[in-house]
Amino acid sequence: MEMFANSSSISKGMGEVVASDEPHVLAVDDNLVDRKLVEILLKKSSCKVTTAEDGLRALEYLGLAAHQNSSTNSNGSKVNMIITDYCMPGMTGYELLKKIKESSMMKDVPVVIMSSENIPTRINQCMEEGAQIFMLKPLKHSDVERLRCQIMQCRG
Repeated sequence: MEMFANSSSISKGMGEVVASDEPHVLAVDDNLVDRKLVEILLKKSSCKVTTAEDGLRALEYLGLAAHQNSSTNSNGSKVNMIITDYCMPGMTGYELLKKIKESSMMKDVPVVIMSSENIPTRINQCMEEGAQIFMLKPLKHSDVERLRCQIMQCRG
């Protein structure tokens, strides 16, 4: 079973040529429907999307899992933004955010937290820990367009 669904593995007709200005977003959500919705919206906004079904899989993809040597990370440096659900089993989006911000390699990658619950203390907690944006689900196309503008500003 594939742990990650990477849109770059889909043939683009002329091989796997990916435009250099196509930002790469790691989308993390335990709910398949929500994960697919985010993936579709991001792809419509010309983003390359990799999905993970939970925080631990996201950390593995980024090379930040406890059993991985961070110097062997080959994926994290290619990610321009991480968008994660807040409420997930095993590891919450907040815990994932903290792990990413603790990493010297990944701390500058913008992290967006999504939630279907509008809880001000939760939102403040995420923003204080370094989240770029806190968005309410379900995401809309206009939300993703705003995110894409942010990604492009954050790219170096």
